[in-house]
Amino acid sequence: MAKLIDGKQIASDIREELRKNIDLWKAEGHRAPQLTAILIGDDPASGTYVKSKTERYGTEITEEQLLNRIYELNNDDAVDGILIQLPVPNHIDERKICNSVSCDKDVDGFNERNIGRLCLDMNTLIPCTPLGVQELIKRAGIETFGKNAVVVGRSKNVGMPIAMLLHADGRNDTCAMDATVTICHRFTPPEELKRFCRTADIIVTATGVPGLIKSDMVKEGATVIDVGITRITDAATGKAKLVGDVDFDEVRKIAGYITPVPGGVGPMTVAMLMKNTIIAAKNLAKKRNAQ
Repeated sequence: MAKLIDGKQIASDIREELRKNIDLWKAEGHRAPQLTAILIGDDPASGTYVKSKTERYGTEITEEQLLNRIYELNNDDAVDGILIQLPVPNHIDERKICNSVSCDKDVDGFNERNIGRLCLDMNTLIPCTPLGVQELIKRAGIETFGKNAVVVGRSKNVGMPIAMLLHADGRNDTCAMDATVTICHRFTPPEELKRFCRTADIIVTATGVPGLIKSDMVKEGATVIDVGITRITDAATGKAKLVGDVDFDEVRKIAGYITPVPGGVGPMTVAMLMKNTIIAAKNLAKKRNAQ
């Protein structure tokens, strides 16, 4: 039976470390780091991600109104981090919105300049979910150097950054993991997906397809990190519940380590948002002091 990687407990430990970090920062005469999150509409996935400190707007908000608000926040010295919860309504250009957030305050790491720096293995604000996956793997003591990793999902916000962090050189700024990485996606034939996954020491899946990863796709002792999150109706109870990409009950009989859904990657995403906000606050304070 696989060892459960308890993202909830690890995230709690990290938040406690960050709280101590903030206390020291405030003791030096600084104010507490400030995050402003913008949430548009009531997308359920968004609600599980952002819990507090939000500005909520209806789906009728125009692109121009949103851009104007972001401009105000960019120029507000009392704000250290800005998060625009995705997805945005269809009438708003998501890429334009992400790029409008100041790179210095882009705590979700979605500005194309921050993504570019990540791809070049340079110091930057790293997207929260990929950063959370990296932290889970490291804190669970899972060896990645020279190991085979498969990332299932190629989204620009999750799959691609996770693949970058897994394969890049651990000696550089992103403290990456030196694995050999294969990326699979919706057009990978099922039999090929199974073949690739069975070679993997580490599988990270982020597709939003419930039950995609079956036990016969996982080699004995592999680490399985489930980033997928889908709200379904439980056939037994008729109530809504969150599930991942992995057939958890069966895969845990084969894997060496596994993350649950919920309680795995999700809490880590929120903890990394807090971490990125602290990093942004310190970087901005240095810039202001240098002026």
